[in-house]
Amino acid sequence: MSSKKLELEIVALSHSVTQSHSYAVVLGEVNGVRKLPIVIGGFEAQAIAVALENMQPTRPLTHDLMKNLMSANQIHLNEVLIHRIHEGIFYAKLICQSPTETIEIDSRTSDALALAVRFDAPIFTFESILDSAGLQMDETAPKSIGTDEEKKSKPKISSVKNDLAALSISELQTLLEDVLDQEDYIRAAQIRDEINARK
Repeated sequence: MSSKKLELEIVALSHSVTQSHSYAVVLGEVNGVRKLPIVIGGFEAQAIAVALENMQPTRPLTHDLMKNLMSANQIHLNEVLIHRIHEGIFYAKLICQSPTETIEIDSRTSDALALAVRFDAPIFTFESILDSAGLQMDETAPKSIGTDEEKKSKPKISSVKNDLAALSISELQTLLEDVLDQEDYIRAAQIRDEINARK
């Protein structure tokens, strides 16, 4: 199992084509073609989008408050490390620097990403996590942040949740390619987790 650290960047924030209240933040391997879709809640998606688009809310959002508290106490976010995946759940740490020490703080991955954007901090994961949960993508695929009407109007893969357990590995691989073509990263993450569960 490789423990090599690889840098990631946020390349897309995607709304699910098949599930109305689901979002995925898509992390891309810097200098590579693998993508790591992570399913997040609507509140966290909004927090990430606000920071990515440099919007200034009239009152601080929760993650703005967290950044302000950290800054007021001279704590800087050096990096976010997505260090583990277990049963489809990603685990992250905030690697912070105070005037006297380096501190590691356990965090939900979505919160860690919302803070990384605010601190302009790099995001890392291990090679082993990208090997097991990363999706190989076409290098020339356009990068997009947010959603647009064209994406929303694409045909649905399925309006009913497919029973993934009934599909063979090869059928799952084909379905995975189809949902990636339609940029439904939430569905892609579910299919990826089903494939990994059988390995």
